[in-house]
Amino acid sequence: MSIPNEALQKLVQEIEVQAIQAQQQINVVKAQISSKQRDSRLLQLTATEVSGLPPGTDTFEGVGKMFVYSPAAEVNKRLMTETSELKSDISNLEKKLHYLETTHKNSREHMEQIFRSGARA
Repeated sequence: MSIPNEALQKLVQEIEVQAIQAQQQINVVKAQISSKQRDSRLLQLTATEVSGLPPGTDTFEGVGKMFVYSPAAEVNKRLMTETSELKSDISNLEKKLHYLETTHKNSREHMEQIFRSGARA
């Protein structure tokens, strides 16, 4: 029971398109993870600096072209919230990356399997 060449060609093209799309998405997700990790390190450094300030020190946050007074405790709270959100985002992106890598690997394996079975026929 052999599949006609045209059908095999169409199948290989579809699998190849899926593999290419998965590879492109892998690159995008890796860039997003890298960006979020950089942001997380920045937030961590800022939190370390703010927590090292003496009590009662005035802190200001940049808002556009101006600075607004914010108590150090409030700034620390915001930094911790943003850090936890970033960690959650990174975790979700890593899951997505794993899925995409698996999809890409499976697509390549299916193409190789088709080529091997075509060589035997």
